[in-house]
Amino acid sequence: MLNFKPNLIAGLFLGAMAVLMFFSSLGDSATMDELAHIPAGFSYLTQKDHRLNPEHPPLIKDLSAIPLLFLNLNFPTNIKAWADDINGQWDMGRIFLYESGNNPDRILFWSRLPMMILALIFGWLFFNWVKKIYGNKVGLIALFFFSFSPTIIAHSRYVTTDLAASFGFFIGIAAFIRFLEKQTINRIILAGLAVGGALLLKFSVILLIPFCLLFGFLWLILANFDQFEFRAFCLKKLKMLAEIAAIFLIAALCVYLVYLFHVWNYPQERQVRDTNFILTSFGFRPAADLTVAMAKNSILRPIAQYLLGLLMVIQRSAGGNTTYFLGEVSAGGWWYYFPTAYLLKEPLAFLIFAGLALILALKAIKNSGEKTFAAAAEWMRGNFALSAGMIFIAGYWLISIRSPLNIGIRHVMPTYPFIYFLISRQIVRWFHFSAFPDPQNFREWLRTLYERYVKALPKYVLMTFLFIWLVLSAVIAFPNYLSYYNELGGGLRNGFKYIVDSNYDWGQDLRRLQNFVQKNKIEKIAVDYFGGGEPSFYLGNQFQPWWSGRGKPDPDKGDPEWLAVSATLRQGAENSYLWLRDYEPVARAGYSIFIYKF
Repeated sequence: MLNFKPNLIAGLFLGAMAVLMFFSSLGDSATMDELAHIPAGFSYLTQKDHRLNPEHPPLIKDLSAIPLLFLNLNFPTNIKAWADDINGQWDMGRIFLYESGNNPDRILFWSRLPMMILALIFGWLFFNWVKKIYGNKVGLIALFFFSFSPTIIAHSRYVTTDLAASFGFFIGIAAFIRFLEKQTINRIILAGLAVGGALLLKFSVILLIPFCLLFGFLWLILANFDQFEFRAFCLKKLKMLAEIAAIFLIAALCVYLVYLFHVWNYPQERQVRDTNFILTSFGFRPAADLTVAMAKNSILRPIAQYLLGLLMVIQRSAGGNTTYFLGEVSAGGWWYYFPTAYLLKEPLAFLIFAGLALILALKAIKNSGEKTFAAAAEWMRGNFALSAGMIFIAGYWLISIRSPLNIGIRHVMPTYPFIYFLISRQIVRWFHFSAFPDPQNFREWLRTLYERYVKALPKYVLMTFLFIWLVLSAVIAFPNYLSYYNELGGGLRNGFKYIVDSNYDWGQDLRRLQNFVQKNKIEKIAVDYFGGGEPSFYLGNQFQPWWSGRGKPDPDKGDPEWLAVSATLRQGAENSYLWLRDYEPVARAGYSIFIYKF
């Protein structure tokens, strides 16, 4: 019964998150990545064939496709996109969703539900993990940040791999730390299953392996810091390496078995052909040749399929992606892309929390009595989960900053829970009272009362104000969470001026454009759309395809007098759309599709 009230409060936070996620998703059309992920997941479960979307592991797509098995959907396998094309995911997605007699909105509704459920499970596990380490208050504040984060809410409603990656890193790190605390057979198995499941969620989670090795080495150093003896240390290191190897072996077995199911009906000769073609331009030929050779082996072909996706991701990450950022368009990336996006897209109230926590941490370091390596090692040993979280945040952000693949703040989402953890811990420490915990006389009782309720009053006022501001930020952004920018970034209306793509416009507002066209009884509208929706499906004969090179529509020459342009295309093709600067949009569909009338 002692934990009933904190658990109830946690349930309320997650309940509010569930309401915001569910109802905000109802009006969203398919985002760009969902066009590939949803049909791929359905094909995995129904065909046992992994030819579509190999650049992402299958597990999260499998999860999203489970409800679709009960919808009696048509999945054509006698068309070019499936039978002949190599990774024809985009054509297959368009045909499956919009040209096969299926109801795309029904498919989107049911395939997104498992993602929202996973987000709630994630939040509950996160709360309980933090609570067990530092208590109910830290756990509740961390969960509060998680539940009302516009970025977390936005990407928990779509069939994409970003929530999956965050969940994978969390369960992998949490289970591995649990193993380090007590190295038993059960915890080795649990850590192996957690790491294996994480590796099946997104290929970036492969970074768990070096992070786990680093955490294991650090644990040994800290555990033996006081009485270091080289021979004993080496023996313990060998023992731990053997146990970590067992964890990775279990994880590899999980990957193998899941991929074995997914290539079961994938013709081997087709797999070899696809693998060979996809890796034709891969720079490091030994890795590509090894993957092709493994695909030719009946036993190793599941691992070959996993390696194919991993190499595809490595190749794409190295090549970058052409995107718009702060008035520039480039594929080379910017080292300050993610820090800038973070400062513009995180709620301002949370950034104040983060700044306050940083100041408090620096002040605590300054005021600490002993500033030695031994003191730092002692602190890290007593706060290992916190230390591991800081190492993970620093390492992951460093890797992300160095990457030229700048297409969304979602790529650093795996660090969010650990950031919430660090800040929550610091805030609770700030409220620590030096008064007597068990006052024995009137003077001690008065001192305690003063410190808890008078001296701390400004802290309570500030925290209450920031918490309310944070909730209001999430509520006011409804239902446009993907387009959310804080006050520094110009809010929902002006965020497109800084960064677009999945930070602002991923195609989610096509159905809102349909509503606008119907409401205004528009007979014809030119559309330049970015996303996973299909304008011809939603707009029918009212739709006329358009692109920047065609210039301004001229109604006198038979062009539509209405034009709708997605923000990503408008900004990403800025030089082509220079003529639009002379015109103000008369309306917007959601916030991401600009509507003009000529």
